[in-house]
Amino acid sequence: MATNPSRDDFAALLDESLGGAANGGFEGRVVKGTITAIENDKAVIDVGLKSEGRVALREFASPGQPHGLSVGDEVEVYVDRVENADGEAMLSRDRARREAAWDKLENEFGEGKRVEGVIFGRVKGGFTVDLDGAVAFLPGSQVDIRPVRDVTPLMDMPQPFQILKMDRRRGNIVVSRRAVLEETRAEQRSGLIMNLKEGQIIDGVVKNITDYGAFVDLGGIDGLLHVTDMSYKRVNHPSEVIAIGDTVKVQIIRINQDTQRISLGMKQLESDPWDGVAAKYPVGAKLSGVVTNITEYGAFVELEAGIEGLVHVSEMSWTKKNVHPGKIVSTSQEVDVLVLEVDSDKRRISLGLKQAQQNPWEAFADKHPVGSTVEGEVKNATEFGLFIGLDGDVDGMVHMSDIAWGISGEDALALHRKGEEVSAVVLDVDVEKERISLGMKQLEKGAPAAGGVAASATGSLRRGEVITVTVLEVRDGGLEVQAGDDGATGFIKRSDLGRDRDEQRPDRFQVGQKLDAMVTGFDRSKKPNFSVKARQLHEEKEAVEQYGSSDAGASLGDILGAALKARN
Repeated sequence: MATNPSRDDFAALLDESLGGAANGGFEGRVVKGTITAIENDKAVIDVGLKSEGRVALREFASPGQPHGLSVGDEVEVYVDRVENADGEAMLSRDRARREAAWDKLENEFGEGKRVEGVIFGRVKGGFTVDLDGAVAFLPGSQVDIRPVRDVTPLMDMPQPFQILKMDRRRGNIVVSRRAVLEETRAEQRSGLIMNLKEGQIIDGVVKNITDYGAFVDLGGIDGLLHVTDMSYKRVNHPSEVIAIGDTVKVQIIRINQDTQRISLGMKQLESDPWDGVAAKYPVGAKLSGVVTNITEYGAFVELEAGIEGLVHVSEMSWTKKNVHPGKIVSTSQEVDVLVLEVDSDKRRISLGLKQAQQNPWEAFADKHPVGSTVEGEVKNATEFGLFIGLDGDVDGMVHMSDIAWGISGEDALALHRKGEEVSAVVLDVDVEKERISLGMKQLEKGAPAAGGVAASATGSLRRGEVITVTVLEVRDGGLEVQAGDDGATGFIKRSDLGRDRDEQRPDRFQVGQKLDAMVTGFDRSKKPNFSVKARQLHEEKEAVEQYGSSDAGASLGDILGAALKARN
């Protein structure tokens, strides 16, 4: 006996006829369907449900490409809903492609493979890329190796990309075109470098110029031509030698296989001007050159193209000391120099600017011999004398004891001021030490004739002679004294005031006091040096020699007592 099916049985039969659609078996799945019609801009697709669905034709085509569909074609679509308000199935080709694309992309990302995509839109900070249904983000910095101003030529064109990051749950994919280009370029560089070798001469095209050199295209690979390898002569900036677009012949100096960097040179193709430079520029040779560069420590002078020498600041002027070289010479100035030293191995030539000119102290000595009178301006006053500006931009010094007769050195210094024009006698010229000694008191009425103190000191005083001197001035360092009543003035150092420490106190003497001292020598201006200590030691020695031999048992005190008694 037949029975009527229940409501539950009917639902099960309906679910079976719909392939599980009633309980959601179709929804959220990618299924195959057949195109039954193409109406306007949509394709009618039968996926085996109660009703057909419609999908826009644009979802079947890549950006800028035709869809290429026809009735009867089998396609994959995503079932969003089994039935909408119009009773049609809600289908999506984009979702189907996206799901399939994600599955494929996850596998390729895991294997580190490149993927193909099309740049189809602009967004903030970059661009959108269609990866066969999945939409990825291409940052602006990842478009090319170098910044690209116009990306239009790259859009709607299939090209490879590298996936940097992807998150399916959030629907995020980040890709890079730059990574692919860098990898490709590295492969090309490796292949090109294999065909190059150090020392090889090759033609290249100047691609870019910087302050430190130029990049030269060697046919798909760049090499660096450093500014120091462009020419043997000084090059201030690469643009002085080459320009962008120039074809240049270069030599491969070095290839770094680790970094794949290539160093190039142009000057290596020229003859080296430093070959035989020692014979060409012997020490002592006087030459002409042009100042090319000025630094704090000197100036560089070009002797010929590619050959430069350094004039150290200490060799620039006889008289201008501690002055910046820029105040003595200027760039592009032609100067005469003397070769001081040549080091071919280090490519260095030391030059002298002042040596090419006459030594001003020699010139002064030739023009103004000892005893001659000169005039000059007081340039400076120190605690020990006056500095006088003389001909030839040299200075002479008047010691305080040679300023005036009959007064102390300090009082004599007080008589003169800076800027005053004075006359003086040349007492001594030491060319080697660059010193000129002058005397002013020798020009006073009644002073010794030409030669002044020098003639008086050497003519009437002898080394080792004991004479009576008069104290002119008491200082901390000793005594300023005068031989006789109107003889030469000299000095007794503190340590020469006596043999014992108690006697070596200048304050125990007074101006005008007379004492006996021995002449021990003369300074560079022929002024005598006296010593009380030397006189005492000399007298002691004489006493021992005279009385010690006749009274061997006598003490030193007895001998000295006898000597003093005999002297008195």
